[in-house]
Amino acid sequence: MKPPASVKALEEFGRVRLSKTFFMRDFLFSDIAAIYGLSNVPTDPELAIKAGSKLCETLLEPLQDRFGRIAIRSSYRSPTVNQFGNEKGLNCASNAANAATHIWDERDKDGHMGACACIVIPAFWDIFQSEGDWQKLAWWIHDHLPYSEMYFFPKTFAFNLTWNEKPKRRIDSYVAPRGCLTKNDMPNNDGSHEPEWRGIEKAFI
Repeated sequence: MKPPASVKALEEFGRVRLSKTFFMRDFLFSDIAAIYGLSNVPTDPELAIKAGSKLCETLLEPLQDRFGRIAIRSSYRSPTVNQFGNEKGLNCASNAANAATHIWDERDKDGHMGACACIVIPAFWDIFQSEGDWQKLAWWIHDHLPYSEMYFFPKTFAFNLTWNEKPKRRIDSYVAPRGCLTKNDMPNNDGSHEPEWRGIEKAFI
């Protein structure tokens, strides 16, 4: 599949259905691209579709089924958009660091496929806004879904959610308590964490 090079081709690419309720077009908007007039289109559409489908099917759909509509804050970035954002200090990591995360159409340094979306779950934020409440959602995802990485942010408990062929199973946060909540070599990474998230499911029955 060639990269879309016309409006018609991009329209067709945007219609690619990644899962039950998500389409490629849902993930292509970029504030950086919109303001600076940059193209946010994959150079390897087939890899982007494969990685994005895994993100949607294994993570976003189950989350949406359990907690209601997901709002996508930021997701796919072309290498050009991401590099520009990194160079201009616009909260983008390097292209090497974002390969197989925000840059869906590039594999990571170990050759693994991956994809990331920064999302908000409005219904969760409406109910749980106390300091540390983000951990309830983080631990629920950790116990139920095959994620690779999560990174939580202060506003509306938005968070980066990443799928990867080789999951890291790591959670970090800019929200109090800041830092790393868990990773593979920490004792709290294994086992059930139901005491940490017990009760949140009842709020969404």
